[in-house]
Amino acid sequence: MEKELVEYIVKSLVDRPEEVKVNQVDGEKSTIIEVRVSPDEAGKVIGKMGRIAKSIRTILSAVGTKLGKRVTMQIID
Repeated sequence: MEKELVEYIVKSLVDRPEEVKVNQVDGEKSTIIEVRVSPDEAGKVIGKMGRIAKSIRTILSAVGTKLGKRVTMQIID
């Protein structure tokens, strides 16, 4: 669920959604969502002063609270 949510949001932000790769790494009490975008589009996902990335992380935190897990996102360009 978390992976699909992040994938939808990130693909909506970039110009080349076919280049977006999202990987989910599940742990016992936490989940890490790895987002890979082309280097020239990383800024669109991060946003000014990191606002967009922070907003996505806030949404993931709410989802994680509901699931009883810690969910984080890493942007890899």
